[in-house]
Amino acid sequence: MLKIKHIAALLLAALALSAAAAKTSQKMANATDKKDVLVDLTTSMGNIRLLLYGDTPKHLDNFVKLVNDGYYDGLLFHRVINDFMVQTGDPTSRNAPAGKMLGMGDPDYKIDAEFVYPKHFHKRGALAAAREGDSTNPAKQSSGSQFYIVTGKTYTDAQLDQMDARRIMQQKQTIFNSLVQEHRDTIMSLRRERNQAALQELQDKLIAQTDSMAAQAPDTLTAAQREAYSTLGGTPHLDGSYTVFGEVVEGMEVVDSIQKAETDANDRPLSDIKIISAKVVR
Repeated sequence: MLKIKHIAALLLAALALSAAAAKTSQKMANATDKKDVLVDLTTSMGNIRLLLYGDTPKHLDNFVKLVNDGYYDGLLFHRVINDFMVQTGDPTSRNAPAGKMLGMGDPDYKIDAEFVYPKHFHKRGALAAAREGDSTNPAKQSSGSQFYIVTGKTYTDAQLDQMDARRIMQQKQTIFNSLVQEHRDTIMSLRRERNQAALQELQDKLIAQTDSMAAQAPDTLTAAQREAYSTLGGTPHLDGSYTVFGEVVEGMEVVDSIQKAETDANDRPLSDIKIISAKVVR
């Protein structure tokens, strides 16, 4: 059961979030699937082959364009965290002096989120788009150029069960926000009338409906996710929040070498690790 305080404030917040989510969903519905594409990254530590997913066409098209423009050539892996991920794509990292803090650079645009979940998730080797945080980016739009490759770690069944419990709570909040949007006119009318009793009654009704809907199709990890996270590893807490638009198909041992690099306090490798060139294979 959801525990909710400050009824009017919460209902208003839910209205705003639901409107943003509906806008993003409509944009996704208009996307057109394309064929998968292979891209080779030649790095100072070895070669990595990426598969870009055709069902995330906006990210695919953008990545291919940047590769063909030579945008990634010479850029550093500027953020590296062992057992988590390696990140690159900041244009200000090219020829950056030692010790310079990196990670803020980007082209002057963002890409609408393309969540193809749970088909694409943050398993080991997943290619995903970096982005600004939710506070400044509630629509979860992706960076125009920065991306990361997941290394992650493996999880026990008990840990995955705990994640499922958290996801169900998040699912309930999403359902509740949607129901609030459906009752927008009634909520606004009751607020104007300062009818707290009716607001409480409506809240209780929406909470009960939320619990019922969530129980019919709980948002839990699929069998494929559980298998991957318990054997290969990954970063499941990022699922549904960052667009996964590809995966490593060759050269994961190179990614592992990169993630083990010695870094400074800002997670930048002490010795530069760079993308020498990027090339579309097909």
